[in-house]
Amino acid sequence: MSKSVINTENAPAAIGTYSQAIKAGNTVYLSGQIPLDPKTMELVEGFEAQTVQVFENLKAVAEAAGGSLKDIVKLNIFLTDLSHFAKVNEIMGRYFQQPYPARAAIGVAALPRASLVEMDAILVLE
Repeated sequence: MSKSVINTENAPAAIGTYSQAIKAGNTVYLSGQIPLDPKTMELVEGFEAQTVQVFENLKAVAEAAGGSLKDIVKLNIFLTDLSHFAKVNEIMGRYFQQPYPARAAIGVAALPRASLVEMDAILVLE
């Protein structure tokens, strides 16, 4: 099976020892994205803006892999405050249509750079 690194300047550069995504066969594993603006590498402010930025970052990496958000089959959402869950659903509805990906929403104590939200995903390309 072939394995390749996916990288785009339209999403934040990796801030550690990982790749933005790895494509193995027709499956793409997107690393966790936090709400960093890819141009400034600064965290955007406010929960809604952070969630939108994370979806935009995931979208950019998915597109760099030759796919789109509609190709996501599994989405993991990490929240430092689960009371934001309804807002995540609302914002997710702007980016996804049925059939929605399988999903987990997980409450965590902290995220990198004091982010309020992080997401990773798996997508399958046709």
